[in-house]
Amino acid sequence: MSAQPGTDGGFARLAMASEAPRIADLQRAAWQDRGLADILPDAAEVVASWRQAILCPPLATYRVLVALNTERTEVTGFAAVGPSDDPDAEQLDGMVGEFVIDSALQRRGHGSRLMHAVVDTLHADGFIRATWWVTSTDDVLRAFLVESGWAPDGAHREVGTEQGELRIKQIRLHTTIV
Repeated sequence: MSAQPGTDGGFARLAMASEAPRIADLQRAAWQDRGLADILPDAAEVVASWRQAILCPPLATYRVLVALNTERTEVTGFAAVGPSDDPDAEQLDGMVGEFVIDSALQRRGHGSRLMHAVVDTLHADGFIRATWWVTSTDDVLRAFLVESGWAPDGAHREVGTEQGELRIKQIRLHTTIV
């Protein structure tokens, strides 16, 4: 993907295994910002999980994408996509499972480029609708998605730890990608 006017420029593409440590760092930082760092495994396990997701996904339609700066030297964000695992999902429903842009690099076009790559990838894999669970208090992400054509579909859930000490309310957004 090429740079968009008024942005820092950059690209989005499928992730490489060598980028797993940076992806893990971005995820850990984002989860820390959301107060979720305590539920992530240690750093080495997170890196190993991302490396596994990149090299040996359970299905060919599970993908990890990265956003890169203009020089293609720095991963500025990442996304994980695949078939929806929601109980009410149709066979051709894809989902965005994780989406993170480095907080220091937000509002520079990296999120838009990555989101377009996510939708393009899901479409290329044959999905006709995509869903995205968003924390109910994340007004910035929700506004970004709504401005980009996503809309709430009425579904909501609460996720958290098995012990119940952490509970997060989420709403589901969706978009048609045909």
